Amino acid sequence: MRERKRREFIALLGGVAASSVSWSVAARAQPSERAVLVGVLIAVADDPEGQARLGAFRDGMRDLGWIDGSNMRMEVRFAAGSVGKANEHAQELVGLAPAVLIANSSPAVAALQQRTRTIPIVFAQVVDPVSAGFVDNLARPGGNITGLVSLDYALGAKWLEMLKEIAPRVSGVGVLRDPTTSGAAGQLGAIQGAARTQRLELTTLDVREPALIERGMALLARGPNSGLIVLANPTATVHLNLIVELAARHRIPAIYPYRYFARAGGLISYGADNLDLYRRAAGYVDRILKGAKPADLPVQNPTKFELAINLRTAKALGLDVPTTLFVRADEVIE
Repeated sequence: MRERKRREFIALLGGVAASSVSWSVAARAQPSERAVLVGVLIAVADDPEGQARLGAFRDGMRDLGWIDGSNMRMEVRFAAGSVGKANEHAQELVGLAPAVLIANSSPAVAALQQRTRTIPIVFAQVVDPVSAGFVDNLARPGGNITGLVSLDYALGAKWLEMLKEIAPRVSGVGVLRDPTTSGAAGQLGAIQGAARTQRLELTTLDVREPALIERGMALLARGPNSGLIVLANPTATVHLNLIVELAARHRIPAIYPYRYFARAGGLISYGADNLDLYRRAAGYVDRILKGAKPADLPVQNPTKFELAINLRTAKALGLDVPTTLFVRADEVIE
């Protein structure tokens, strides 16, 4: 009798052990948690530049342990500089109820803000989030939005200084900008202040439509010794190739806000390292996914800037690149 009970007890233990092993294997076969959804709205086109920004963000998330297609799922939309597309895509993304939204540029962030005041939004490449109404102040954003700004307005004076350095004969400068973006006035104001000091004449040009760009550049070219400053905004990026081509056709020395303009044939560029901003934005997304509130995360400034010079374009314009610029360049295109 005792032997039968002993065998029954051993059989019972064996069954429990087998069940435990089966449960353990099944548990490992199932994900420990659902993949979090991250919505991404990028204002530029789905081109190599847009993909590079997306890739930098994805790499930043991977470095922090968030793998797209595993414990994270990204829904990405490209607005290609169109406010209409930005609004349409913002509606789609908010409707998916993601854990976090990430966007670049003021139009994209504004489109998302109009549709949600609760889903956290992290921005990259916004020029002035305070004047745009995205945050209360840089130190304490106060709402559901935070992120990284792409420049300080003082950069406007630096652009003018560098333009004069590489093209010292310039006496009149056109400023190509989108007057509807929140950062346009601040960038222009900094350039105007520096222009007064140097006694340079400024002309504002509209970047919103190809016809406006062509008309403005043709008028600028009629003046002697004209130069061009392209302000930082997504519309300029959309029309990048047209702007660079017109500057070459009219033989206008120009300075641009981002390196990819110089790579496309622009004379010189100086501005924040965009890809670094996207990698750093991943850090804020990570913190929010772990429980931090955007209201408590201060807006960050760019920490990496890059200078690029296109020597082929300088030669075509008959310009000698001064040593002071050459030695500071992060990239020289020959």
